[in-house]
Amino acid sequence: MVGRRWFLPALAGAAGWALLVRPRLLRWGATRAEAARRYPGDDLLGPPDGRSTMAATLPAPPEAVWPWLVQLGCGRAGWYSWDRLDNGGRPSAERIVPEWQDLAVGDRLDSVPSGATWFTVALLDPSRTLVLRTDLELPSGRVFDPRGPWPHDYTADVWGFHLHPLPDGRTRLVVRTLGRGRPRWAARVSNILIGEPAHLVMQLRQFQNLRRRLERPAGRAREIAEPAAAQGA
Repeated sequence: MVGRRWFLPALAGAAGWALLVRPRLLRWGATRAEAARRYPGDDLLGPPDGRSTMAATLPAPPEAVWPWLVQLGCGRAGWYSWDRLDNGGRPSAERIVPEWQDLAVGDRLDSVPSGATWFTVALLDPSRTLVLRTDLELPSGRVFDPRGPWPHDYTADVWGFHLHPLPDGRTRLVVRTLGRGRPRWAARVSNILIGEPAHLVMQLRQFQNLRRRLERPAGRAREIAEPAAAQGA
């Protein structure tokens, strides 16, 4: 009797999370149209096991937002998120740095301070699209090349930044993530319990910090002229 008393509320709570809460978290800040739209990079993994679309309006045109994005990465500008969690405690850059502005397809952006894992630039269209991907063999966590044979167990993820100009001079930044993993059941459970909540927390922080940088008087039109040593990232 006691078990039944707890089972039905738990079942109702799980159903409510799955049907009402989780879908909203997976498109935090994005309109239904933005979430339904296809973006460059959506076909990189084939049919994904998970997907999210989050968005924010930034107070500057895409040309001013872009320099902040292309300098992402550990050992570079950081990720503009919770630095203690994803940048080894090193503060993300507060300035645009010339040495970090030359980015090309195929370049690596370290995802951890040790450089043991990284994102690869999969697609790049200046002031419009930056798509990163990472492919990790499990359980070792080693990066593998998706152009060769895929390991039996793996996780593959795409992180895309898509900039759309607004009529008032601002930017709509839409972030699309895609994930695929094997074994599928383990990837699914890990994504729901860990991956999705972690991405929400980190992505919202990144939106907040990008907005703060762009709102500063010099943030919208800062000239790319300060050396890396001077910016103290």
